Parts: sequence; structure tokens; C-alpha cells
Amino acid sequence: MKQRPQLIDPKRIVVKIGTSSLIYPDGQLNLKTMDELAFVLSAIRKRGRQVILVSSGAIGVGLNQLQLKQRPADIASQQAIAAIGQNELMAIFNQRFASYGQQIGQVLLTHDVMDYPVSKQNVLNTFEKLVAMNTIPVVNENDTVAIDELDHRTTFGDNDQLSALVATSLQADLLIILSDIDCLYSADPRTNTQAVPVPLVTSVTDELFSDAGGSGTRFGTGGMVTKLKAAEKMINAGGQMVLANGEDPKIIFDILAGQSIGTLFTSGAHMKGLKRHG
Repeated sequence: MKQRPQLIDPKRIVVKIGTSSLIYPDGQLNLKTMDELAFVLSAIRKRGRQVILVSSGAIGVGLNQLQLKQRPADIASQQAIAAIGQNELMAIFNQRFASYGQQIGQVLLTHDVMDYPVSKQNVLNTFEKLVAMNTIPVVNENDTVAIDELDHRTTFGDNDQLSALVATSLQADLLIILSDIDCLYSADPRTNTQAVPVPLVTSVTDELFSDAGGSGTRFGTGGMVTKLKAAEKMINAGGQMVLANGEDPKIIFDILAGQSIGTLFTSGAHMKGLKRHG
């Protein structure tokens, strides 16, 4: 596969996987993807890199568990479904990671926890201890208590934003967002046949935001706009981000090997230190 400027060797990586990669369109769990993700992240961890997983899917998994075809409109029902789904999600992850000899630890966050300095520092201390113990933290928004109606901010709105906040707060070198799309395109490929892949972005511009489309499936809340916001946050913090298709998590190995997969978001300053290949 064609090479592009390599990533600066990332020591600490945050991987975010979206609901659409974990759940089939009919609502069934994609156990193959969950198993492969556990295998890949466990292997990366054993090679000496620090890994944090941000996983969506609590409500989607809950809908599947309860055999519901539609997400209910009221907040209390959504929170109850998220509680059921999060429990099942972690049970599966724990089983799959354990089969590869990898310990994981659950971290549920709300925005206000990250807004207040004391609580934020406590959370960051927990993350640091977990990675020091060779554990992979598995992060999700605490949907059972996070609602928009409270006076203080509790929701992140989507896990793209959550993953970028976790990555920048922990000074991660690289954020990998695995989604149901291959990369960033010059336009929405679903509606524009002239859309072409954009392999490299060094600045997230207003034009990029205006070209971004909406969300993908009924199970997920994110879209290209949220991914661009995450990329902007990473670039501003001096990190890098790759957006790629999460259908086969083994793609992470190729990304870390420097292959031109998905879209790499990196600052111009990083470009000076990157080597171009063939």
C-alpha cells in the first residue's frame, strides 16, 4: 500500500470505536469486531505502548438486549437502556481481552467531572495508575447520569469529543477514530459522486466543516463534524489523529506501521519532522 509521511512514534494511543462498528445495522452485536479489537489492542499494549480505548455502544447494546427496534424518546428510558447496555458491553470486552491475557478497567465520565480541576485531576491520576499497571482503560460517557437539562454541563454530546478530550488531557500522541467510513472525503460521497479521499489534513478549516455531512445510523450520534472537531482539538494540542474504517480493527497495525490508511490529521509543525516514503 502507498506510504505517506509516517506518524511520529506514538507512545500513548487513544483508540475510539463507534457504535456503527460494534453493532450491525439490524441491531445485533458485531462480536467479530469486538474480538479483533481486543486482540489488536492487547498486542499493542504488550509491545510497550500505552493504550486507552474509548468505546461507544451502551445504548445500542441495550436496545439489542431488550430487543427494541427504536430508541425511546424520554431520557429516563434511554438512561435505563444505557445501564443495561454498558453492563453487557463491558462483560463482552472483559471476556475477550481476558482471552488475550489483557486486564482492562472501566472509566465512566461526565463532562462536569472533566470541567472541575480537582475531579479532573483525580480522573487523570486514575488513568495514569491504570496504564502504569499495564491495564487498558475502557472509557465511555456515563449515560445513566449525563443529561442536557442539568444546570452544569454533564454530556459530551458524542464520543468523538470525549475521545479527543481524554487524548489531549492525557497528552496522548495519537488518537485513532474507527468509524463506518474509510476516511475524510472532499465532499459527502453518499451524495456527491465526485468526492475523493483526503489522505492528509494539516489544518481543520471552516470549509472542511461546511462540507461535512450528518450522522450515519440510528444507533450512533456522531458524524463527520464531530470527528473534525476532535481532529482540531488534537492538532491544537500538538497531537495527531487518524480517521479510518473500523470494520477490521487489525487496520490499527497498518496505521502504526505508517501505511497510508484513512486520513491523517497533523499540524504543519509535525510535517517538518516527518519523512516521506516512496
